[in-house]
Amino acid sequence: MVRKPQLAEDILQETFIKAIKSVKEGKYSETNRFGSWLMRIAHNLVIDQFRQNKQYRVVSHNDFPMDIFSTPRFAEATVEQRLVYERVLYEVRALIDFLPDDQREVVMLRFYGDLSFKEIAEITNVSINTALGRMRYALINLRKMVKEKNLNLEFEMAW
Repeated sequence: MVRKPQLAEDILQETFIKAIKSVKEGKYSETNRFGSWLMRIAHNLVIDQFRQNKQYRVVSHNDFPMDIFSTPRFAEATVEQRLVYERVLYEVRALIDFLPDDQREVVMLRFYGDLSFKEIAEITNVSINTALGRMRYALINLRKMVKEKNLNLEFEMAW
Protein backbone atom coordinates (compact mmCIF):
# COMPACT_ATOMS: atom_id res chain seq x y z
CA MET A 1 0.00 0.00 0.00
CA VAL A 2 2.83 2.43 0.75
CA ARG A 3 4.68 1.52 -2.47
CA LYS A 4 8.10 1.86 -0.82
CA PRO A 5 9.87 -1.34 0.31
CA GLN A 6 11.80 0.29 3.16
CA LEU A 7 8.70 2.02 4.52
CA ALA A 8 6.72 -1.22 4.22
CA GLU A 9 9.43 -3.03 6.20
CA ASP A 10 9.32 -0.32 8.89
CA ILE A 11 5.54 -0.62 9.14
CA LEU A 12 5.79 -4.42 9.29
CA GLN A 13 8.30 -4.17 12.12
CA GLU A 14 6.15 -1.64 13.97
CA THR A 15 3.10 -3.90 13.49
CA PHE A 16 4.81 -6.80 15.23
CA ILE A 17 6.18 -4.58 17.99
CA LYS A 18 2.64 -3.31 18.69
CA ALA A 19 1.24 -6.85 18.50
CA ILE A 20 3.81 -8.23 20.94
CA LYS A 21 3.20 -5.38 23.36
CA SER A 22 -0.57 -5.89 23.13
CA VAL A 23 -0.26 -9.62 23.77
CA LYS A 24 2.03 -9.01 26.77
CA GLU A 25 -0.43 -6.45 28.15
CA GLY A 26 -3.32 -8.90 27.70
CA LYS A 27 -5.11 -6.75 25.12
CA TYR A 28 -5.47 -9.58 22.60
CA SER A 29 -8.33 -12.01 23.13
CA GLU A 30 -8.01 -15.51 21.71
CA THR A 31 -11.48 -15.22 20.17
CA ASN A 32 -10.19 -12.80 17.52
CA ARG A 33 -8.70 -14.05 14.29
CA PHE A 34 -5.01 -13.40 14.74
CA GLY A 35 -4.37 -12.63 11.06
CA SER A 36 -7.21 -10.11 10.87
CA TRP A 37 -6.04 -8.53 14.11
CA LEU A 38 -2.49 -8.14 12.75
CA MET A 39 -3.85 -6.75 9.48
CA ARG A 40 -5.88 -4.19 11.43
CA ILE A 41 -2.77 -3.03 13.31
CA ALA A 42 -0.82 -2.76 10.04
CA HIS A 43 -3.74 -1.01 8.35
CA ASN A 44 -3.91 1.58 11.12
CA LEU A 45 -0.17 2.22 10.83
CA VAL A 46 -0.49 2.68 7.05
CA ILE A 47 -3.38 5.10 7.55
CA ASP A 48 -1.27 7.00 10.10
CA GLN A 49 1.51 7.15 7.50
CA PHE A 50 -0.88 8.49 4.82
CA ARG A 51 -2.19 11.10 7.25
CA GLN A 52 1.32 12.12 8.19
CA ASN A 53 2.30 12.55 4.54
CA LYS A 54 -1.04 13.96 3.36
CA GLN A 55 0.36 17.48 3.27
CA TYR A 56 2.96 16.31 0.75
CA ARG A 57 1.24 15.24 -2.47
CA VAL A 58 4.40 14.20 -4.23
CA VAL A 59 4.42 11.12 -6.39
CA SER A 60 7.81 9.86 -7.40
CA HIS A 61 8.51 7.83 -10.48
CA ASN A 62 10.46 5.51 -8.18
CA ASP A 63 7.24 4.66 -6.33
CA PHE A 64 6.21 2.29 -9.11
CA PRO A 65 7.79 -1.11 -9.63
CA MET A 66 9.42 -1.73 -12.97
CA ASP A 67 9.57 -5.51 -12.75
CA ILE A 68 6.04 -5.86 -14.15
CA PHE A 69 7.51 -5.85 -17.64
CA SER A 70 9.93 -8.70 -16.95
CA THR A 71 7.24 -11.36 -17.41
CA PRO A 72 6.90 -13.14 -20.76
CA ARG A 73 3.41 -11.69 -21.09
CA PHE A 74 4.93 -8.26 -21.73
CA ALA A 75 7.94 -9.43 -23.71
CA GLU A 76 6.58 -8.35 -27.08
CA ALA A 77 5.48 -4.86 -26.02
CA THR A 78 7.40 -2.03 -27.60
CA VAL A 79 9.24 0.54 -25.55
CA GLU A 80 6.63 3.10 -26.50
CA GLN A 81 3.79 0.83 -25.36
CA ARG A 82 5.55 0.23 -22.07
CA LEU A 83 6.07 3.94 -21.52
CA VAL A 84 2.41 4.67 -22.24
CA TYR A 85 1.33 1.86 -19.89
CA GLU A 86 3.69 3.13 -17.19
CA ARG A 87 2.33 6.65 -17.62
CA VAL A 88 -1.25 5.39 -17.27
CA LEU A 89 -0.34 3.62 -14.01
CA TYR A 90 1.35 6.79 -12.80
CA GLU A 91 -1.66 8.97 -13.65
CA VAL A 92 -4.16 6.61 -12.01
CA ARG A 93 -2.04 6.31 -8.86
CA ALA A 94 -1.75 10.10 -8.66
CA LEU A 95 -5.53 10.49 -9.03
CA ILE A 96 -6.16 7.99 -6.23
CA ASP A 97 -4.49 10.41 -3.80
CA PHE A 98 -7.26 12.94 -4.48
CA LEU A 99 -10.07 10.57 -3.46
CA PRO A 100 -11.76 10.99 -0.08
CA ASP A 101 -9.97 8.99 2.63
CA ASP A 102 -12.56 6.21 2.91
CA GLN A 103 -12.66 5.67 -0.86
CA ARG A 104 -8.88 5.82 -1.25
CA GLU A 105 -8.53 3.28 1.55
CA VAL A 106 -10.78 0.73 -0.20
CA VAL A 107 -9.05 1.24 -3.57
CA MET A 108 -5.60 0.83 -2.02
CA LEU A 109 -6.59 -2.29 -0.09
CA ARG A 110 -8.33 -3.84 -3.10
CA PHE A 111 -5.91 -3.08 -5.92
CA TYR A 112 -2.58 -2.59 -4.17
CA GLY A 113 -3.24 -4.84 -1.16
CA ASP A 114 -5.02 -7.47 -3.28
CA LEU A 115 -7.62 -8.04 -0.55
CA SER A 116 -11.17 -9.29 -1.01
CA PHE A 117 -14.10 -7.05 -0.13
CA LYS A 118 -14.80 -9.31 2.84
CA GLU A 119 -11.26 -8.74 4.14
CA ILE A 120 -11.54 -5.02 3.45
CA ALA A 121 -14.82 -4.89 5.37
CA GLU A 122 -13.20 -6.64 8.36
CA ILE A 123 -10.13 -4.42 8.34
CA THR A 124 -12.07 -1.17 8.01
CA ASN A 125 -14.85 -2.24 10.40
CA VAL A 126 -17.65 -1.70 7.88
CA SER A 127 -20.09 -4.00 6.12
CA ILE A 128 -19.22 -5.59 2.79
CA ASN A 129 -21.92 -3.45 1.15
CA THR A 130 -20.30 -0.30 2.54
CA ALA A 131 -16.91 -1.39 1.20
CA LEU A 132 -18.46 -2.12 -2.20
CA GLY A 133 -20.26 1.23 -2.17
CA ARG A 134 -17.04 3.07 -1.37
CA MET A 135 -15.34 1.32 -4.28
CA ARG A 136 -18.23 2.26 -6.57
CA TYR A 137 -18.02 5.92 -5.58
CA ALA A 138 -14.23 5.84 -5.87
CA LEU A 139 -14.49 4.61 -9.46
CA ILE A 140 -17.14 7.23 -10.25
CA ASN A 141 -14.91 9.94 -8.78
CA LEU A 142 -11.86 8.67 -10.65
CA ARG A 143 -13.80 8.76 -13.94
CA LYS A 144 -14.89 12.35 -13.18
CA MET A 145 -11.29 13.38 -12.46
CA VAL A 146 -10.07 11.76 -15.68
CA LYS A 147 -12.75 13.63 -17.62
CA GLU A 148 -12.10 16.96 -15.83
CA LYS A 149 -8.36 16.72 -16.42
CA ASN A 150 -8.95 15.52 -19.99
CA LEU A 151 -6.59 12.58 -19.48
CA ASN A 152 -6.22 9.83 -22.01
CA LEU A 153 -5.71 6.63 -20.05
CA GLU A 154 -6.03 4.27 -22.98
CA PHE A 155 -3.15 2.06 -23.96
CA GLU A 156 -2.60 -0.96 -26.13
CA MET A 157 -0.21 -3.70 -25.18
CA ALA A 158 0.94 -6.46 -27.49
CA TRP A 159 -0.26 -9.54 -25.70
